[in-house]
Order: sequence, then C-alpha cells, then structure tokens
Amino acid sequence: MNIIIMLLLISLLILVHELGHFLSARALGIKVEKFGFGLPFGPTLFQTKIGDTEILVHALLLGGYVAFPDDDTESKEEKNPEDLFKNKPIWKRAIVVSAGVIANVLCAIVLVMITASVWHKLPAGKYNIDVEKITAPKGASVYSSGLQKGDRVYKINGTEIFQPLQINKFAQASKKYDGQITTEIYNETLKALSEKNPEIKDAYKVLEKGMTINLIPTKDEAAVKLSKAALLGMEKIKPEEIKLTKEQINLRDKIQGQKTFLINTAISLSDIAKALSDTQKPMYFTIIRDGKQIELKPIYSDEKGIIGIQQRLEEILMPANTPKEIITASLAYTWRITDLTVLGLEKLFTGQIPMKELHGIVAITKVGGDMIQHTGFFNGILLTAIISINLAIMNLLPIPALDGGHLLFLIIEKIKGKPLDEEVIAKISNFFFMLLIILMLLIVFNDIFALITKKI
Repeated sequence: MNIIIMLLLISLLILVHELGHFLSARALGIKVEKFGFGLPFGPTLFQTKIGDTEILVHALLLGGYVAFPDDDTESKEEKNPEDLFKNKPIWKRAIVVSAGVIANVLCAIVLVMITASVWHKLPAGKYNIDVEKITAPKGASVYSSGLQKGDRVYKINGTEIFQPLQINKFAQASKKYDGQITTEIYNETLKALSEKNPEIKDAYKVLEKGMTINLIPTKDEAAVKLSKAALLGMEKIKPEEIKLTKEQINLRDKIQGQKTFLINTAISLSDIAKALSDTQKPMYFTIIRDGKQIELKPIYSDEKGIIGIQQRLEEILMPANTPKEIITASLAYTWRITDLTVLGLEKLFTGQIPMKELHGIVAITKVGGDMIQHTGFFNGILLTAIISINLAIMNLLPIPALDGGHLLFLIIEKIKGKPLDEEVIAKISNFFFMLLIILMLLIVFNDIFALITKKI
C-alpha cells in the first residue's frame, strides 16, 4: 500500500509538470490539441474534450504529454498558421517550454510548506556533533589536546562544523605521510627514489620551500639517465615542463608509450608531490563545554586519516510556527535540496559518483514506500519534494528531447535570426529520445538487480 502511495505521489509530479506546459500555453493563447496524463500505450481510462483540447488519462500514469497542432505531421487537414506553436514569438515558446520546470519547483515548495505546517519544524541539514567517546590508541594527540567526552565540536581551524563529513575532510588533510616512495617495475621492488637518486633527494628540499622545478626529459631514449628505474624499461618520455609549488600541487604523468608502471599499488606522482611538500597539518578544535568556547591544543590524525573519536549527532531543526517561519524554512529547505541535486549531477558527470549508484522509478518507489511505512507519511511528502526538484533540474539539462534541449534550440534560433530546420531538429530529438529510453531501461535493470541483491 505504501509503495502505491509513493507511486501516486510521483505520478502527481508528472501531472504537475505537464499542467505547467498546458496552462501556460492556454494563458498565452496557444492552441493545445491534446493533454495526456500517462504514457500513450495500452488502454485509455478516461477521455473527454474541453474547448478545442482533447483530455486523455492513460493506464500507465508514469508520463504525460502536451500536443500542439504542429506535432501531428501526418494529418492532411489544413491548419491555421496562427494555431501553430512554431509561429508564436520566441518568448512565448520559451515560457511554455520552461513552465513545466517552474511548476515542479513551485510544487516542491508547496509540499515542503505543507510538511512544515504540520510538523512546525523542518530539517536544517545540519547537526550538532558531540564527542561520545575517544577511541584513539594511547599516545595519540587527541588525548593531549584536552578533548573530552561530551564536548561539542564547534570549529576546526576556524571553520564552523555542522557535518561529520567536514571533520573527515580535515582529518584527511592532517593525515600522516611517511614519505617513503617505492617503485615496482616488472614485479621487482626498488629502494625509495630518494635513496636511489641523490638528485631527487635534493629536489625534495626545493619542493618544501615551494619553489618551481623544471623537469625536461630528453626525446633521445639512449640519453635517458634519470635513474635505474628508467634503465629498466621507461620509454618515450615526452618533454614537459611541470611547475609544482606548495600552493598548486598538480603533478601529472606525462609518459607516452606501450608500457604501464604500477607505483606502490595506488600512489601516483601527485601523491608523491603531496607527500614531499605537505607536512602533517594540525587541526585546531574549538569546542563548547558547559556553554563556554574552549580552544584545544592541536590534534593530528593517523596515517589512515583517523582522529579516534566516536561522534553523537543531534539534528538541527528550523522552527516553523508562524507563517513567516513556515515560508522562510520551506524556501531554505528547497534551496538546500536544489543545491545538493546540482552537486550530485556534477559528481555524476565527472565520474565521482558511479553509474551503478544512479537509480530510477523502481528504487525510488521502493525507498519511498519504506520511508512512509517506517517514518510516516510526511517524510514521503518531503521525498516527493526532493524528486520534484530533481525532475525540474534534469529537465533543464540542454539535451534534445528534454525541456532544456528545446530552450537550447530557441536560443540558437534567436541568435541566427531564423527558425532551425524542422527535420534536423526532429532527427536530433528522436535520436536523443531513444538514448534516454535506453538509459531509463538500464536504470530500471539496475534497480531490479539492486532489489534482488537486497542493496536497496
């Protein structure tokens, strides 16, 4: 039953999106031939006509469409040029294309406001972080720092702390490096480069001072005498000037050839540069104890980036008792989930989030149903608001077949000063539509596999 409720909530978002297109078109005097709720496959549950628009409700509710006179290319019936969507001013078409996205954003805000009105509070996405227990081994710097059980972490190095992830980032930056770099070639382990080549050892001192080093390998293979590692098989070293300072550590491999060398399992040249130029960074904690702010002695994490404290989290809630508080908290919550959605997309496109973590309607419905069952209906409403924001942002992507793609075509038309070729647009849109269908099928398969393996 809870899964059905979640499915209906998601269907509501699609209906709202299509209503945005439909109502904006009618408001601007643009003729709409059909308004369909659901996918136009299988049986039609309901059909009527309002004015000159045919209204249809299909059995498969996970979809929707708005059809203009232009869309029926097979009809031989003569059409009134004034009715055609393509003949409307660009600004009117842009409003209609954008209206679905705007409707989803407004829907998300309304859903959040409804929840805030019932709960009289909303999650701020922040936490008070208290020290539950110190788990570091004896002798660790966390003991000498003065940190105690019950202390609330307020700041680290001047930055206010509201998320455990922030502590982890500071801990990783404070991670201890031993500076021992071992090169493995053809399964033969050599000594550290610094011991093998005195010139490189001297270069370490330069790195520590933040000076620039120019590395210019020769093109002549016979003249490559950088170290015994080179003599054991490095080939075709491409000339490259690499500038490395303490403020800008971005040393990259510039080796061109057929062979690949493994440097101590996962240590790249950038790791070497970091190990050489970074000393252990101290973490200066400011904690709250008995209502007072106290600055502690420096804390260092171990070689794994672990401080050695067990945390207790207390969620910070935004009050929503008055109309002003409800509006303010709802807008803040909606903005936060929008920001997180954009960040998630950025990580997805840059490969920081693997494709296997991308889920669709099957997983969302399952997770949403479980959430309603275990945490209550209004948590499902908040999840629906998050999905609505996701739909809005995804539809804004400049991909043909999506709203963002249509906006892109309108921008190009405005720049060129004339309409684009309709056949070209149709072919491009159909191609990307098929790609999106394939992607959706892959995501559904991924969801089903995750369900079978009980990963969701």
